[in-house]
Amino acid sequence: MYTRREMLGAMTAPAAAAAAMAYLDPLKLSTAMGEIAEITSQPGSAAQIAGNEDFWAAIARAFTVDRSIINFNNGGVSPAPDMVQESMKRHLDFSNSTPPPISLWQVLEPRKEPIRQRMAQHWGVDPEEIAFTRNTSESLQICQFGIDLKAGDEVLTTDQDYGRMINTFKQREKREGVVLRQFSLPVPCNDDDEIVRRFEQYITPRTKMILMVHIVNLTGQILPVRRVVQMARKRGIPVVVDGAHSLAHFSFKISDLDCDYYGTSLHKWLFAPHGTGLLYVRRNKIKGLWPLMAANENQVDDIRKFEEIGTHPAANILAIAEALTFHQLIGDERKEKRLHFLKMAWADRLMGFSDRIRLNTSLDPKFSCGIANVYVEGIETSKLQQWLWKDHQILTVAINHEQFNGLRISPSVYTTMEEIDRFCDAMEHAITNGLPA
Repeated sequence: MYTRREMLGAMTAPAAAAAAMAYLDPLKLSTAMGEIAEITSQPGSAAQIAGNEDFWAAIARAFTVDRSIINFNNGGVSPAPDMVQESMKRHLDFSNSTPPPISLWQVLEPRKEPIRQRMAQHWGVDPEEIAFTRNTSESLQICQFGIDLKAGDEVLTTDQDYGRMINTFKQREKREGVVLRQFSLPVPCNDDDEIVRRFEQYITPRTKMILMVHIVNLTGQILPVRRVVQMARKRGIPVVVDGAHSLAHFSFKISDLDCDYYGTSLHKWLFAPHGTGLLYVRRNKIKGLWPLMAANENQVDDIRKFEEIGTHPAANILAIAEALTFHQLIGDERKEKRLHFLKMAWADRLMGFSDRIRLNTSLDPKFSCGIANVYVEGIETSKLQQWLWKDHQILTVAINHEQFNGLRISPSVYTTMEEIDRFCDAMEHAITNGLPA
């Protein structure tokens, strides 16, 4: 028996082949991308390149951002470079110019596989362990809902994990009687031993799953994932890693973490199209993990079972290829050093300006990269965030946590030093003169 897609393929193979030949011309790099390719080939260590404004000006020109706004919320979602946007548009145009059953299923869907291979190779894992999703939340919920639990089983996480993931466990609490346990982390923290100790301290005989973030979205703190994973594995406890802010932010391999489950968004630091994510599941764990949407029985140990969400656009995922190319042109280490450089530029200036500045983030590059959280004593954080946006068109995020509060600042590779200075000027004005009544 043929499936409808197999039958359609048999009937339309010549047409599909012709369409593919017409469509699959290599994308020509724009003038800006040619400039990037040239400048990124120039010599210099990552540390030296971090402060080379000519280098980063070429990178910035690859984006189409509105420079009347300073976006320091790239940790929420990032704009994509022009080459990524153009790739996605081309795929969408093709999807609608050729009958979608041909363009989507016969031509475009198979083209995900080389991208799967490239992503896996870059981050040091097997292509058969990589699934494409729509965001970190979907990736993590596959794991949070897909690991079998029963009433009374405990899941452990911190009170600084992402709200949607906490709500996912709360739903399992209400429906199934699972017990959610949370604990606090030091803010800031320069001691990995203390992080591991706290995770270990709250494990009980009922603990059946741990969720931990790689980078805390509230502060930018980097956590010792590998050590917690290995500690928990000795106790037979799976660890689901929230990598929303880590992939393509600083230099590491997923394989370095030694984890079984890792979810991330690709529209943050990889600069892929909005609505793209990735799920890593260690190969021997795929069979035992339920997908969010039912898949065919013959996919039980196939990573693609987590991609069975019904009809969906191919353009978003295929344009990941250009995002990865752009990332590789910059280079993992150069990107990491630049993001850390930008953080230090504003943090050092503000710390030197006033003793009312408090950082809720370690400045040690081992414990943070491009994201940091800053608090000004005597100024309400939410009002400061609103003033920066209303009066200066500077986009930040107000974090109001029971343990701390402050502005989350997350510049990106297209951020200029002039924008860093404008932010600091505004902050210094607020510290000196206060906010308008």
